[in-house]
Amino acid sequence: MSRENSIRPRSRSSCLLVILLPVLAVTCIGAFIGFNYISSLPEQAEEAFGPATPRLGFMERHILAYRLLQAEDQLKSPQDPLGVPTPFTVELGDAAAVIVEQLAASGLIDDPELFSAYLRYGGKDRSIQAGEYLFSRAMSPIDIAEGLQDATPAEVTFRVLPGWRMEEIAAALPTSGLSITPDQFLREARNNPQDYSVGKFIPAGGTLEGFFVPGEYEIPREETTQGLIRTLVDGFEAQLGDEIMAELGNSGLGVHEAIKLASIVEREAVVIEEAPQIASVYLNRLAAGMKLDADPTVQYAVGYNRAQASWWTNPLSLKDLEFNSPYNTYIFPGLPPGPIANPGPEAVRAVAFPAETHYFFFRAACDGSGLHNFSSTFQEHLSYGCEGDNE
Repeated sequence: MSRENSIRPRSRSSCLLVILLPVLAVTCIGAFIGFNYISSLPEQAEEAFGPATPRLGFMERHILAYRLLQAEDQLKSPQDPLGVPTPFTVELGDAAAVIVEQLAASGLIDDPELFSAYLRYGGKDRSIQAGEYLFSRAMSPIDIAEGLQDATPAEVTFRVLPGWRMEEIAAALPTSGLSITPDQFLREARNNPQDYSVGKFIPAGGTLEGFFVPGEYEIPREETTQGLIRTLVDGFEAQLGDEIMAELGNSGLGVHEAIKLASIVEREAVVIEEAPQIASVYLNRLAAGMKLDADPTVQYAVGYNRAQASWWTNPLSLKDLEFNSPYNTYIFPGLPPGPIANPGPEAVRAVAFPAETHYFFFRAACDGSGLHNFSSTFQEHLSYGCEGDNE
């Protein structure tokens, strides 16, 4: 065998080794990097989505972490920024899989498998609460998943009754579910009326008393004091309507004066159908230069009665009728300085369109019906007295 032939195999082996070593090195490096990446998946997922539930096994935790990290933007982004709120109900005993199917069927989520993976990752599939929810595609899938953990509604129902003074509205706040305190509400209502839409009707030094529209409102739990007040007063003109607003403007009283009178009528009219007649009595007295002698104005002036646990002392005593306040219309002529309560639309309409009467007096009927007897003369008024009356 020649020398040339004897060395050729050795050269081929060397070449093969030269080729394989880099490949092997790259493979090892890739495996090392891949191992480190896979090992770091749970840590990355925890940073992005919070801790995983300890109930997950090793493999499931890594698989779910990988799945969530690949879809992080999808999970954290609103599906439709213009989405509208949609009611959604979780019944007691509903399985997580059923709830996810219902969310998808309602169009609230686009990827039920990804949504389920997120629930399983954090153990949130086992802590969904039954209840009524308000979800929207403007929420991200994560927002919806987190929302399912708390059945406390995002909004609360807040009611303002006709004839409430603003202290009574404030007193309803601590049990409303809102985070606004009575002091915050009253301070804003008294000090900043010009910051709101109805401020144009309120003279300098006035308050928002009289302009809180009675009704039932859905208020976000996190609403601010200013936001709540804006909600309660912004519907003032809309609720009354153009016809009433125009009539109030042309009545000679002006809107603020008319609301003062409407607030008195609201407190006097036990049966609201009598409001136009009651309004006519007070308008007749104003036209004749008589004092209004309206009990509700004295009640407002006297303020909170601790013994009765009421803002509206009833019955009033002779001493109460002498209470020195510009709101006491038994002492001071004309309308009080401001409204004494927040009238409903019927009372305001009664002032805008009062009955045409010659009545100057009215007093409660003796049958307990809440109705009144109306009189043109004081003598007739006295004749309607009930047993035990002082008048």
